[in-house]
Amino acid sequence: MSEATLLQRRHRVMGDASPLFYDEPLELVKGEGVWLIDANGQRYLDCYNNVPCVGHCHPKVVAAMAEQAATLNIHTRYLNERVVRYAENLTATFADPLDAVMFTCTGSEANELALRMARYFSGNRGVIVSDYNYHGNTTSLAAVTTALPSSEPFSMHARAVPIPCLYQADGSPKQVAERYVAKVAEAIASLQAEGVGLAAMLIDTLFANEGIPRLPAGYLERVAKLVRDAGGLLIVDEVQSGFARTGEHMWGHQAHPVTPDFVTLGKPMGNGFPLAGVIANRERVEAFGRSNLYFNTFGGSPVAAAVGQAVLDVIAEQDLQGNALRQGAKLDAALHRLAERHSIIGDVRGKGLFFAVELVRDRSSREPAGTEARRIVNQLRQRGVLISKIGAHDNILKIRPPLVFEAEHGELFIDRLDQALSEL
Repeated sequence: MSEATLLQRRHRVMGDASPLFYDEPLELVKGEGVWLIDANGQRYLDCYNNVPCVGHCHPKVVAAMAEQAATLNIHTRYLNERVVRYAENLTATFADPLDAVMFTCTGSEANELALRMARYFSGNRGVIVSDYNYHGNTTSLAAVTTALPSSEPFSMHARAVPIPCLYQADGSPKQVAERYVAKVAEAIASLQAEGVGLAAMLIDTLFANEGIPRLPAGYLERVAKLVRDAGGLLIVDEVQSGFARTGEHMWGHQAHPVTPDFVTLGKPMGNGFPLAGVIANRERVEAFGRSNLYFNTFGGSPVAAAVGQAVLDVIAEQDLQGNALRQGAKLDAALHRLAERHSIIGDVRGKGLFFAVELVRDRSSREPAGTEARRIVNQLRQRGVLISKIGAHDNILKIRPPLVFEAEHGELFIDRLDQALSEL
């Protein structure tokens, strides 16, 4: 069957607005490690997907899923040792007082639940997000999304603030920090003046959708203090920055001297299996539960727990956090060497195995090269390498491979990227 025929069938049953990557959609039939294989048998180096964080179809994860599915699969309203043990091991990776978990199936559910809890404990309604964010597709989250099209009007009880990036902003780091901290203070004052107060600030501390900005020192700590002084709570979305992705830490927020009130998890938690959750202090989890009966039929099932535990085991056994740090350093050096040869690369930013390569038409004006970024993404697809793009101007190459990425894969990626850049 041709890809065109399959695309027509998809449109008939899923609608033609259902998004697909690349100008020429890709029909994939198999995955293994860092590789994806299409219907014609062509292999693609996956430099984008963080969902299979320990690699596509990792045998240990697959075996854990199959074994538990063949034994027992129930919801969390029964006792099950495997579920409890996974919860214990997962929460042990966080610093005090984050010592309890509430399981969900998706990151959207996790962020929705965290917002609900923040409003419950603060007694307020207002939410602060970044001005280029995506945290999920529930009604509440769609109303505060700024990075994707949405028919819902931006919530009257929300404020969107810009996130500083030392590459893009003018002035010294201290001046940049002052300006952008002041914008958060203005947002809080606006919510208070409206009478709704501040319930939460919802952010990803790596600010992945925003292009992994280079933050001025102390920015996040000062913002967190403003939020808490106003009676609000800090929700950190670790769907993209968590699970050893940054190399230096298990969780992205651990790079900062700030402990969130709630941490939300998703995608890589189950390596492709629908597993997500909210990490919080046990006292808050219990207090919320006494007033709000929360349960999730599929979240935290024994099969989900088996998969989640297998992911944690593989990260530890294969030292994938260390691998992210080592391979990330090599990739960082190689990308900076490319920047010396290709003037379209304005800036290279990243942590561990997550990079943002900002393309500009002129390094002085920093004019975004969005059209060129799209061409690069599609040219790489033709060369057997998969990446994407991010940022408000769609001009930032998004490079985020599975954590089993090795030096040989990095060399292949750099070679193909060099070729694509040379054709511009």
